[in-house]
Amino acid sequence: MAIRNFWSMAAAAVGFRLVLVLFGGDLHLASRPEVSTPLTSIRRLAEGYWLKQASMSPYSGSMYHGSPLLLLVLGPLTNKRSVGHHDHIYCSLIFVAVDFIAAMLIRATGRRLQIARNRNLKSLELTEAVSNSVNVSAGDIASLIYLWNPWAIVTCVGSCTSPIENLMVVIMIYGACSRLAPLAAFGYVMATHLSLYPAILIVPIILLLGYGPDAPPTKVFRIKSSSASKTDVSDNDKSSSSRDVQQFLWKPVFHFILWMLFWTFYVLLLSSIVLNKVGGLQEMFEKYFFAEVFDFFRSFFLIVFNMNIVFMVLPLAIRLKHRPCFLAFIYTAIVAILKSYPSVGDSALYLGLLGLFANELAEMQFTFFLFFGYIGVSLLSPVMHNLWIWRTVLVVESVSSMIKHDRKLRLLVTA
Repeated sequence: MAIRNFWSMAAAAVGFRLVLVLFGGDLHLASRPEVSTPLTSIRRLAEGYWLKQASMSPYSGSMYHGSPLLLLVLGPLTNKRSVGHHDHIYCSLIFVAVDFIAAMLIRATGRRLQIARNRNLKSLELTEAVSNSVNVSAGDIASLIYLWNPWAIVTCVGSCTSPIENLMVVIMIYGACSRLAPLAAFGYVMATHLSLYPAILIVPIILLLGYGPDAPPTKVFRIKSSSASKTDVSDNDKSSSSRDVQQFLWKPVFHFILWMLFWTFYVLLLSSIVLNKVGGLQEMFEKYFFAEVFDFFRSFFLIVFNMNIVFMVLPLAIRLKHRPCFLAFIYTAIVAILKSYPSVGDSALYLGLLGLFANELAEMQFTFFLFFGYIGVSLLSPVMHNLWIWRTVLVVESVSSMIKHDRKLRLLVTA
């Protein structure tokens, strides 16, 4: 059953965003590193677009590290100004619409998961569980969580492109749940193009396309089938029990791969056209994929930090292969935690996807402590940034100055 007054609550969330964008003034959120990163900053995008308009490479220097397609779509809007409003207000209005579309796709994904869950419970003859679960619409809950999430609201007002990245990930998951290979491939290619980390989501996407939405483990259906064979049941009941075991379908996976290759070629072609005579694809790859890495520990970053994410892919896929949508949520949460310079937009995405599993999480214990613990960690994030970035930089600079001073003293002594 859908949540009462869902559309009024969704409209209120969109209206609250519009009020902040139109009448909130400049809240200086774009300068906060928790909101805007080198890959998602609209200010850097405006700088890259200005360089491109001056017939220079948008990746010259160290300002812009984002996608050239964003220059094509959002670049012209960065030059427009509205009297009495903050800069890049038109981009913020687009982000409000993008957030609403993402929320509606999350809602549609939740409904498909709810239908699949009820169907699986009925096939296991758990009709009582179905009647108890229909009162909660996980899709509506997840959609409202995403719309009213403070981090999602901050990304809209804070002039960063995180809402577009989140939309592409949601499109990918919705397309896979619906077994729409072209849509899933488009979302996957665009999400990977905007940020390399969603590349690991290809595992749950293939599982979603092959097995369908989340279901109980296969051994549960086999136990049911074996118990049915021991009892006095008809041949039709036995055949229906054997069909309950999910079979992997290769046809939608094959279609997904073909569409993924098509969209990849198309995106690279558009990128080469945008960067024609102002750099090219080679410079894009050099500046884009190593945007958020300090030079003095680039090797350490590439090997250690990213390997932590890669090492978790296979074990989780083996354990949760029967729950590919939940696996996609786990991967998204891991990326939001371990990626270089995570932003609040990453947290907004996985918290919204968490609402898709409201039925399973309803009986979770210690929710009070977990909820307020998360709030405490979020409030302390500026302090952690200050300790991790500014204090570290000051220590490095002081150590380097001491080393230079020591060298000068040694030169004077030897002279």
